[in-house]
Amino acid sequence: MVTNTSESATVSAPFAGALLEMGHRHPNLVVLCADLAHYTDVLPFAEAFPTRFIQCGMAEANMMGMAGGLAKTGLLPIAVTYGVFASRRSYDQVAMAMATGPSRGIVMGFLPGLVTPFRATHQALDDLALMREIPRMVVIDPADATEVSAALAAAIDHDGPVYMRGLRGTVARLFDPRGFTFRIGEARVLRQAGQVAIAATGLATQWALEAADHLGAEGISTAVLHVPTLKPLREDEPLSFLRRFHTVTTVENHSTLGGLATVLSELIARHGISTRIQALGVPDRWAPAGSLPYLRQQLGLDAAGIASMVRRQAA
Repeated sequence: MVTNTSESATVSAPFAGALLEMGHRHPNLVVLCADLAHYTDVLPFAEAFPTRFIQCGMAEANMMGMAGGLAKTGLLPIAVTYGVFASRRSYDQVAMAMATGPSRGIVMGFLPGLVTPFRATHQALDDLALMREIPRMVVIDPADATEVSAALAAAIDHDGPVYMRGLRGTVARLFDPRGFTFRIGEARVLRQAGQVAIAATGLATQWALEAADHLGAEGISTAVLHVPTLKPLREDEPLSFLRRFHTVTTVENHSTLGGLATVLSELIARHGISTRIQALGVPDRWAPAGSLPYLRQQLGLDAAGIASMVRRQAA
């Protein structure tokens, strides 16, 4: 299911292709954009379905209000912008317009976590935590091009509001698309046997696999759990995984507060198991600015940094 991380294929604009396909399948689908069509891979949809594309300008909160209104008339809106603007800037409108009443709609948040070279103004480091707090909101963080496409289809079929992180441009393909299915709430064990264990979500799953390869070169086998849906979470697979290890290191392209580490800690607490969580991500401070490789190195989220933390489990 998982390709070799050192030789992963890439896919150009997987969200654009998936959105276009969904537009042909679903005549009630409407896309709203906040002046970022070129930067969020929605131009092909706009060109194919001009009467179903609404350019809202740099008014994200207003866009969420419009999307909520469209949803309540029976249309299926997809509101697209950067994750930081979808969550922090327009949180009240997402909650009140998109998530109340009989409403179906999708909020797509691009530039997840650390992928932007800018600082706090553009880094969506708290979006997963914020969206988890909205009643009924599904929260999805895809790992690769295959999962972006499959998760979008699942979100469109879901009867309720969905927040999903987007991956734009050239995106790695970890998962073979042949026979691939995405079910909201399901976690996947990507590597079963291990002396040590990593659980990851979204883009950080790629980082976790890189770290597992790094550890493998040292003779340390690493089990890897991928958790693409942070809410809701079907508990059986994560619980089975967690119970096998004294310590599990979580890796996420997000704050260590309120995201994957919190989700799994809550699960551990609910079921009274003794597994310890070692959380890797952005600690409780603003992240620096820079390229993604630089930021990963600075925060200990590169393969060597993750491996160094995980190695302690084997001691």
